[in-house]
Amino acid sequence: MTSSTPPPALPGNPYAAPGGDPYAQHAGGVNGDQSSQQHTNYRQVSPLDELGAAAQRIAANVERVLVGKPEVVRIALVTLLAEGHLLVEDVPGVGKTSLAKALARSIDCTVSRIQFTPDLLPSDVTGVSIFNRQNNEFEFRPGPVFANIVVGDEINRASPKTQSALLECMEEEQVTVDGHTYHLEAPFMVIATQNPIEMEGTYALPEAQRDRFTARVSIGYPDPAAELAMVDEHSGHNPLAELQPVSHAEQVKHLVETVRAVKLSPDIRRYAVELVSATRRLPEIRIGASPRSTLHLVRAARAQAALSGRDFVVPDDVHAVAVPVLAHRLVLTPEAQAGRRSPAELIRALVQRVPVPQALSQSGPPAGAEWAARGNR
Repeated sequence: MTSSTPPPALPGNPYAAPGGDPYAQHAGGVNGDQSSQQHTNYRQVSPLDELGAAAQRIAANVERVLVGKPEVVRIALVTLLAEGHLLVEDVPGVGKTSLAKALARSIDCTVSRIQFTPDLLPSDVTGVSIFNRQNNEFEFRPGPVFANIVVGDEINRASPKTQSALLECMEEEQVTVDGHTYHLEAPFMVIATQNPIEMEGTYALPEAQRDRFTARVSIGYPDPAAELAMVDEHSGHNPLAELQPVSHAEQVKHLVETVRAVKLSPDIRRYAVELVSATRRLPEIRIGASPRSTLHLVRAARAQAALSGRDFVVPDDVHAVAVPVLAHRLVLTPEAQAGRRSPAELIRALVQRVPVPQALSQSGPPAGAEWAARGNR
């Protein structure tokens, strides 16, 4: 599995030069004077260099709020770069909303927050047409979904009717109200939090809603050392209130284009399809992963490869994102639920059982040049 921490900025990073990036001054650990001395003779920066530097800054910013969870931050960055949506599921108080808000504040773009409640209506999410008596016409008032990053807090406390208001915008990046279609501006990402369905006052997310989330993460309780560090750093002030943007919407769009250019060989494509298809044949599964999940899997693998500093995908990239991308889409049989089997456990077993394509496994992974050549075929 590849590293959970984005690679450090490579030599030649233009943000190392003083004044090269207006957001670099807010990134933790960046010293403009030292950087200018180290990179006096810097080379032309590559798109992967820029992506690595930006990802490092965003991750460091988020980890100021969410202490001791680099793997969760990695999946959040993978989802952002894969043009996807993130579902954060866990018990109350572990930092679900803090993660969503920290990622949103790290990017200088439009951000909105929706507190999902049982009485929330679909029009409260998408917007509503209001009659203007001055000109005798209906005017559309956009809802909070018209933002680059939409933070949906406790999404499963709203009714399925309200949750369905997000289906069109998450899949097609548009909203249709009263017969008129309004397009959402890129980048567009929904970061939703939800409590386990065993908690009081929650509704299970519909399968169609879950399938539109690229990845799901569970933060979990911190270890004692991380919790102690959190107490020391957060007891006297709120680091979330002090976060400054370290990137911006236009840069994120550029980074997404870099991820789209990451090479995906035919062997890796077939491997991803076989891995997803295998979920539909498991006896413990009532509903397997959809074809949409195959697209999300390869997009996330591309983003994982780019964060690792490569412009081509290897099997380890698929393995690194398989559980977050696939597990939440599976519906277990009653027997598997009674046996306390978990979708994540089944996906991990599949990754071990489904063979890597023979061309990749006989002599180990090919060299970078060979992977690049395969990706261009």
